[in-house]
Amino acid sequence: MSFQQGLSGLNATSKSLDVIGNNIANANTYGAKVSRAEFSDMYATALNGAGVNNVGIGVTLGAVSQQFTQGNISTTGNAMDMAINGAGFFQVTDGVSPTVYTRNGQFKVDREGYIVNNEKLKLMGYPADGTGTIQPGLAQPLKLPTAGIAPSATSKIELEFNLKADSVVTAPAATATPQIDFTDKSTYNNATSVVAYDSKGQDVALSYYFQKESNDKWNVYVTANGQPVNVDAAGNPVKWQTLEFDNTTGRLASPDPADALALSITNDLIITDPVTGRETSRIVVPLNMSVNVASATQYDQTFGVTNLTQNGYAAGQLTSIAIEADGIVLARYSNGQSKPAGQLELANFRNPQGLQPLGGNVWASTYASGDAVVGVPSEGNMGVIQAGALEESNIDLTGELVNMITAQRIYQANAQTIKTQDQVMQTLVNMR
Repeated sequence: MSFQQGLSGLNATSKSLDVIGNNIANANTYGAKVSRAEFSDMYATALNGAGVNNVGIGVTLGAVSQQFTQGNISTTGNAMDMAINGAGFFQVTDGVSPTVYTRNGQFKVDREGYIVNNEKLKLMGYPADGTGTIQPGLAQPLKLPTAGIAPSATSKIELEFNLKADSVVTAPAATATPQIDFTDKSTYNNATSVVAYDSKGQDVALSYYFQKESNDKWNVYVTANGQPVNVDAAGNPVKWQTLEFDNTTGRLASPDPADALALSITNDLIITDPVTGRETSRIVVPLNMSVNVASATQYDQTFGVTNLTQNGYAAGQLTSIAIEADGIVLARYSNGQSKPAGQLELANFRNPQGLQPLGGNVWASTYASGDAVVGVPSEGNMGVIQAGALEESNIDLTGELVNMITAQRIYQANAQTIKTQDQVMQTLVNMR
C-alpha cells in the first residue's frame, strides 16, 4: 500500500462533494440540471507491457456530466414565464456573442419591448409581419409590438334567424306612405341589430326590420345609426330585400340561398349629441358589405336569431400577451382582436451532455454536443411550451443528502488508508 491510492481517493471524493454541494445549492434553481461525478480507476504501466497482476494506483475524476431529464413543471400565473415540456432549449443572445441555450423560462419584457431573461439576454424566434403572419427563417430577438391594431371595415355579415310562420301580416296597403314606421311596432313583426365598423373603426349600428307582407313572404328594411339605408325620392324608407320561403319546407327559396346579398351605405351617417344637437361624428362611407342569410327559416317557432356576426372591428391598443403551446406569441388588443407577434424557435442537440455550462442558467454548444437542430415547439422531437409555468430543477434533494453522507464516509475511509500506511512506515523506521 502507498500513499498514492489514499491521496487520489481524497481528491476524487472532494470533487464528488463539490458536485453534490453544487447540486444542493441549485435545488431551487429553475431549469437547472443535476450533475454527476464519474470516476475512473488508474493503473501504472511499464514500457514492456503491463502484467496481469497489476495493483491500481488510485482513482481519478473522469467527468462531471449533467443529466438532462425532465424537471417538474410548476405553475406561476405569470404570463411571461415559460416551461418546455419535452426536449429542446430556449435560444437567447446578447446580440454580440454566439447564441447560448437555456431551460430556464423566467422571461420579462425590457424597455425596448424585447423578451429577455434575468441576464438581459434576448429570447430568439421568428417575427410576424403587420398582418400577423409568421416569417420563418433565421431566428432573431423577439420584440413585442408597441403600436395598436388598425381598424378593419366590415365586409361580411352572417345572419341566421327564424321567422314565425303564423305571424300576422304587418305590411300596410301598397298605397300607404311610408310603408314602415320604425317607431311603430305595429308596422313590422321583428327586429334585430348588429354593430358594423367603417374604415376608421367608427361603429355603425345596423338594424334589420322584418315585415310580413303575405304568407311565406317577408320584407326586410335596414337602418344605419337610425337612418334608413334605402329611401325613395321623398325620403321614405324602401325595403332592402324581400325574402320568400318554401311553403313546404320553410327554408329560404328566394333570393337564392347560395347568393350573398349586397348591402351598401352610400349616404353620410351623422351622429348628433341628443342633448346639444351638435354633430359629434361622421361615419366614413360608402360601406359595401355582403350579407349571408342562407340559413334563414320560417318555422312555426318564435322569432329568434341564432347567429349574427360581422368581420369588422375598431382600432385597439395592446392589452396583454399570451404564449401558445406551439410557441406563438399572441398579442391581444382592447378591441377583442388578437394576432401573432412572433413564434419561439427551440434548439436541440444530439448530445446535450456535451454542452458547456456557462453559469447564469445557460449552456454553449461545443464540438462534443454537435450543432444545434432548430425547430418550433410541438414539431418533430421538440417539446411544447407551457405558459405561466416554470420547469423546476431535476435535482433530488433527498438523494443528494444521502450521496453526501456516502461521500463523507468514503473520504474518511481514504484518510484511514493514509493513516494506516503512515503507521506501517513508522513500524519499519522503528525496526532495529
